[in-house]
Amino acid sequence: MIFLTLSIALVLAILPMPEVLLAFRPLWLFLVIAFWTLEAPEHVGLGVAFVFGVLMDLVVGSVLGEHSLRLVVFTFLLGRFRARFNFYPGWQQTLVLAALLVNDRIVAAAVHFATHGAAAPWRYWGTVVITAILWVPVFALLDAIRLRKR
Repeated sequence: MIFLTLSIALVLAILPMPEVLLAFRPLWLFLVIAFWTLEAPEHVGLGVAFVFGVLMDLVVGSVLGEHSLRLVVFTFLLGRFRARFNFYPGWQQTLVLAALLVNDRIVAAAVHFATHGAAAPWRYWGTVVITAILWVPVFALLDAIRLRKR
């Protein structure tokens, strides 16, 4: 089930979108990794984040290791606060996840600046809001699927 949901997140990451909406594409892989890091930390951790980050780099065509670095940092921070995170209500989880995604955007901007020599455009930050808003519905969907499989 874990591999299937992560694979679906990879496919969602490459679905075509209108040019105007590309800056607001949700970070599906981050949402699914976050869910499994919280619900099955013995199966999904830094290694899985690294492997799927490399796959994401290959699928999207970005700098090799960029998504791996971002996903490993994200997974590490989320795993570090896992015990507290699970006790927060949905709206607070959304805010914490938004803070982690802002951190991800900072790491991605640093990688973008190091590899391209230019700052990322302001639209670049729109994905944080969309991804954070989608946290509660994605969590509910994946949790229902996980509980049904039991």
